[in-house]
Amino acid sequence: MSALSPSDETCDLFIIGGGINGCGIARDAAGRGLNVRLAEMSDLASATSSASTKLFHGGLRYLEYFEVRLVREALIERETLLRAMPHISWPMRFVLPYHKDMRFEGSTPASKILNTVMPWMRGRRPAWLIRFGLFLYDNLGGRKILPPTSTVDLRNSPEGAPLNDKFTKAYEYSDCWVEDSRLVALNARDAALRGAQIMIRTKVTNAERVGDIWEITTEDYAGATKTHRARMLINAAGPWVGDVIHNKIGVDSTEDVRLVRGSHIVTPKLYDHDKCYFFQGTDGRIIFSIPYENDFTLIGTTDADHSDPDQRPTCTEAERDYLINFANGYFKTPISADDVVWSYSGVRPLYDDGATSATAATRDYTLKVDADGAPILNIFGGKITTYRRLAESALEKVQTYFPETGSKWTAGVPLPGGDFEVADFDKKVSDLATTYPFLTPAHARRLVRAYGTDAVKMIGDATSLDDLGPHFGADLYAKEISWLITHEFARTAEDIVWRRSKLGLRLSPDEIAALDAWMQTLLRAQTNDDTAN
Repeated sequence: MSALSPSDETCDLFIIGGGINGCGIARDAAGRGLNVRLAEMSDLASATSSASTKLFHGGLRYLEYFEVRLVREALIERETLLRAMPHISWPMRFVLPYHKDMRFEGSTPASKILNTVMPWMRGRRPAWLIRFGLFLYDNLGGRKILPPTSTVDLRNSPEGAPLNDKFTKAYEYSDCWVEDSRLVALNARDAALRGAQIMIRTKVTNAERVGDIWEITTEDYAGATKTHRARMLINAAGPWVGDVIHNKIGVDSTEDVRLVRGSHIVTPKLYDHDKCYFFQGTDGRIIFSIPYENDFTLIGTTDADHSDPDQRPTCTEAERDYLINFANGYFKTPISADDVVWSYSGVRPLYDDGATSATAATRDYTLKVDADGAPILNIFGGKITTYRRLAESALEKVQTYFPETGSKWTAGVPLPGGDFEVADFDKKVSDLATTYPFLTPAHARRLVRAYGTDAVKMIGDATSLDDLGPHFGADLYAKEISWLITHEFARTAEDIVWRRSKLGLRLSPDEIAALDAWMQTLLRAQTNDDTAN
């Protein structure tokens, strides 16, 4: 192991993993007065947490698996989170076209009961069951902001125009969109503002118990090693949670993770309205079609077992074609592989509950403490919608070992830039455009969507586009890049154009390469200045 500096302070919590669970726990714990360090081996949200379907949702289909507690908790959280981040999250309406061939996936608990009571249905989802599920969805979570379910006549509505004529009726319900990777970055930023030490591109290579303390060895991107001391270890490594247990700390555990790959495709905009579609297939699965980044449509997701967390997940041709064929069963104008402008895939680290299929595996989270010596908390599963509640549950476990820990505090407390009302978003855009008239309406809107009230802090006293520094394409300028380096831990062009934003959809490879070269020059200069001082 590397040498331990005698001046190094023993921290309370050392968190492995800079995804949404790790950063959410770091923020909550730091806000309760705990001394927190977090190590992420790559960039924040570089794996699962930037590859979601980007929804705060209760999980309508989970009702068929009778996961009522999970659905209820997620439904309650939708509006709690919406209020705390009205810049990176917003309400969306989902259109669920009805047809008689909608079926259950596999052998869900609901399908087993229905097939026993009504065998002539042969696995189909009847309209009354869907409407009952939507009634529960409307009422389980104490909905206050989001509008309730309604019925849509697709024969004479904008929602029906893109669909095949055979679809005449739909149900429309509410959920929320969230910019997933920005959610992670803002949680990390807030954790740091509250005293947490966030270490990116820092890999944990070993951890061992020394008495009642953990000694954790890390290696940074330059190959430098360091040993940290912590009273408690939290394993929030996502897809690598099992690898940490078995290969980094050597704890004997019967708990394991099931890796399930979800892939998405992005096409040019397929319809003009701003609502999403919830499509149900004859195989029992569902996919979403979602307006994306103004000019695109996002379609996903798949469910496939994934064997190795170190194997980078990609959308396979088979998955791409599955999503295309699924969507073409609904859209009037078919799409093809030539229409796919981008695809992405992520691995969900689900708790291995022995489910018969990847789709049926639980999306609920499981927290396990090993207290045979210095305690370690292992985090399995979870949904982006319930990350804040997962963090609270984790802190309940932590509090056993740190009884002076403060109480719950995150509900309703805005993330950086989110200190305004949900209904005031358009006013914030108008105010920013008035304050900085050199911004186009689209530019002003993007900045408020990304940074909320912090957009003013970022632009500062600029009076023209020239004051924003070099321009790298789309509406990306040096001043924004410097903000992301200083406040949001960005270190490469990829961090910025695919995680802190989705400007990679609008920038050419040459523009991205020029951005990366400029950033590396800036970062080297900053490193030299720090060394000189």
